[in-house]
Amino acid sequence: MKSFAKHLNGPLMVITITFIIFGFFLLTGCSKTSVKKKLEINELGYFKAQGINFLVFNNPHSNYFGDSKISGIEIIHHGVRTATNGDVRLHNTPEQWNDIPETIDRIINPEKNTIEVRLAYPEYDFEYTIKTQADGMDMIISIHLEKSVPEKLISRAGFNLEFLPSAYFNRTYLMDNKGGIFPLYPTGPMSYDSEGKTEPEPIAIGKVLSLAPEDPKRHIIIQSDAQDLMLFDGRNKAQNGWYVVRSLLPADRTGKVLEWRIKTNVVDNWLRPPVIAHSQVGYHPGQKKIAVIELDKNYKSKSPARLLKLNEKGKAEEVIKTKNPELWGKFFRYMYALFDFSEITESGLYYIEYDGIQTKPFKIGEDIFQDAWHPTLDIFFPVQMDHMRVNEAYRVWHGASHLDDALQAPVNHTHFDVYAQGPTTDTPFEPGEHIPGLNYGGWFDAGDFDIRTQTHYILLLTLVQVQEQFAPDRDETTIDQERRYVDIHVPDGKPDLLQQIEHGTLALIAQYRAVGHAIPGIIAPTLEQYTHLGDASSKTDNLVYNPKLRDGQSDGFTSGRSDDRWAFTTRTSALNYGSVAALAAASRVLKGFNDPLADECLATAIKVWNEEQGKDPDVFRYGNTTGGNLLDEQLRASLELLQTTRKIKYAEHIEELLPHIRETFLFNAIFAARALPYMNESFRKEIENLTLAYKDSVDAFLVKNPYGVPIATGSWAGSGWAMYFSITNYYLYKAFPDIMDPEDVYKGLHYIYGCHPGSDISFVSGVGTYSKKVAYGNNRADFSFIAGGVVPGVLIVKPDFPENKEDWPFLWGENEYVINGGASYIFLVHAVNELVSGF
Repeated sequence: MKSFAKHLNGPLMVITITFIIFGFFLLTGCSKTSVKKKLEINELGYFKAQGINFLVFNNPHSNYFGDSKISGIEIIHHGVRTATNGDVRLHNTPEQWNDIPETIDRIINPEKNTIEVRLAYPEYDFEYTIKTQADGMDMIISIHLEKSVPEKLISRAGFNLEFLPSAYFNRTYLMDNKGGIFPLYPTGPMSYDSEGKTEPEPIAIGKVLSLAPEDPKRHIIIQSDAQDLMLFDGRNKAQNGWYVVRSLLPADRTGKVLEWRIKTNVVDNWLRPPVIAHSQVGYHPGQKKIAVIELDKNYKSKSPARLLKLNEKGKAEEVIKTKNPELWGKFFRYMYALFDFSEITESGLYYIEYDGIQTKPFKIGEDIFQDAWHPTLDIFFPVQMDHMRVNEAYRVWHGASHLDDALQAPVNHTHFDVYAQGPTTDTPFEPGEHIPGLNYGGWFDAGDFDIRTQTHYILLLTLVQVQEQFAPDRDETTIDQERRYVDIHVPDGKPDLLQQIEHGTLALIAQYRAVGHAIPGIIAPTLEQYTHLGDASSKTDNLVYNPKLRDGQSDGFTSGRSDDRWAFTTRTSALNYGSVAALAAASRVLKGFNDPLADECLATAIKVWNEEQGKDPDVFRYGNTTGGNLLDEQLRASLELLQTTRKIKYAEHIEELLPHIRETFLFNAIFAARALPYMNESFRKEIENLTLAYKDSVDAFLVKNPYGVPIATGSWAGSGWAMYFSITNYYLYKAFPDIMDPEDVYKGLHYIYGCHPGSDISFVSGVGTYSKKVAYGNNRADFSFIAGGVVPGVLIVKPDFPENKEDWPFLWGENEYVINGGASYIFLVHAVNELVSGF
């Protein structure tokens, strides 16, 4: 699932920056535009009418992470994506890792107003075609077979369409005119399938289903020509399940075997309300202050925007500024206008009004960023700490977890969540054998509980830079490694940041102590354990597996229950170099805090760098758990060892990597800039020239989108990329202040604080007036959040729909907390605070 770091490592970068050629539009009159009531295929390849869109396999199925709830036939209804995964599936309520078909072909015929998609389940030799055709405002969906349903799939293969539960909470349905209420919480019924696994039973069966007949914005009618419609609640099987409407494919038939007609109610002349995107935290007096107003493309108004200041009586003291927004143009599906109030510098609380829409209050003040990073260090990172009991006042977040880490993973094995083991263990241990010493340090990678090495070393490098650049001396948390105990809001006289660096370093150095090299990571052995939600300490019995004991039997130290996590240990040079970089960096800041650990880290880093330089690289690759681009990782390792030791051989190696730096400057500018104090003048001149060219690309973003930052369009949303962009700009500004502009650093922080497409919510939980309160943390089943966690943010549902759901936590590409995102956020806040302090 997870980390944007998984998309920020050389060739793993899966982020597409959309280049939009825009035209300015003229706002005239106050009337709403009349729109045709007919679904038609637009130039982007989906069915569109005002207030309703049908996407037909515009979004491919995920290769690595299974069912992401963004694929198949999807419905965007009055500006909300309410349905997804319209496809033939083999389960009543498919889970993330169940079978997913392969797409063979997709044919768009605008003249006939049809989109056809051919798909297959190759392992069952089963192919089918889904045909969608608009009929006025109705959508007709039919399934066509050249060969009848294979015997193994009879009573299994059916057409499913899934509906977002939060869009239908507190609403009703009618099945053949028999009423029901969409359950707020799943309550069955359940049964067992042919494999002895539990399976939800339908809560209603019929031929005509009317969803939310009382709500004009959610009312949809589905009619089936012959096969029954069945309504299921997928949350009976998994908390992230959706309501599923399903019809089984009939046996022994070919040709058109199933047809649905979907009627969607559309409110007359519906227009999406404006969104006033701005920083929920606020602005320093010296910063530019530009709100981005997002408008329905049919929206027409002459309304000015107004900036108002609040007084102590709770009323607007005065209108500070009134101005017609400056029109920017079209980006994706919306039009945009800019409201610039940069000249306002007086401290206070303000809000913006536009055409009846009012923002939450925000602050203008010189101290605006000084404590904005506190929740991330004080709450989020302690909660993510593995192998520790984490307490907060009356609450225990989790007990000491995974004390039985870890068993050697089997060879030639491809696991879930992008882990794999090569043909050998590359360790002294046999598959299934306990590897001692891995139950120390580390953080839960994201909303799940694995220890992912690549994420860890990127995070550690960032935290070390926070310490070296800004030296925050904050102590709000007790962290006791010997007792495996953490107590939030209880100072212990030690800097919290150094304690977190120590905790992550312990996890990395443990790998070298145990097996002699960096490993891809440690993860649950089964999907049943991997999907665990709640207290991490209950995920295993915390007793080392002993195959001589029966399941459930224990001698007090070991147990016969094989629930221990697996360590994936295939050796890769990229991971080794990445870990070398983190260990060398950590050794600098741990000196004087934990001297023995600092010394061990540096000695290990030097030894491993020398070993890697003296042999051909180990190039085992699988997904995004086996390290980044090899040359990128070498650059990081050489830089950190150069800064730590000042030895010329590391500078010479960086010089050798200069051609690679030229080719990948966007991704390696930070490390090139950091190397400048230790390199010769010709190297500096080369980086200066690269920075000049890079600055042109930075300025070009002001033309490409109204936010001035790169907007990610991959399967993982772009908060991490926006922060990385701004952090890169910070380092280059520090190196070349005559080239770079501090405003290019601020934009990324404004973006995650609310100045982004789709909404104006802050993507940092608990930071800003209006921030994420429903997110994909390990407490997501409670529809809750972890203060200080940073979510990926706005995901572009292809081809043009920006989305971040605040009422549904389970979309990992939008809402999953990732630990290195928290580290980047801490760094960026400090960087911005440093720069604005110069005003």
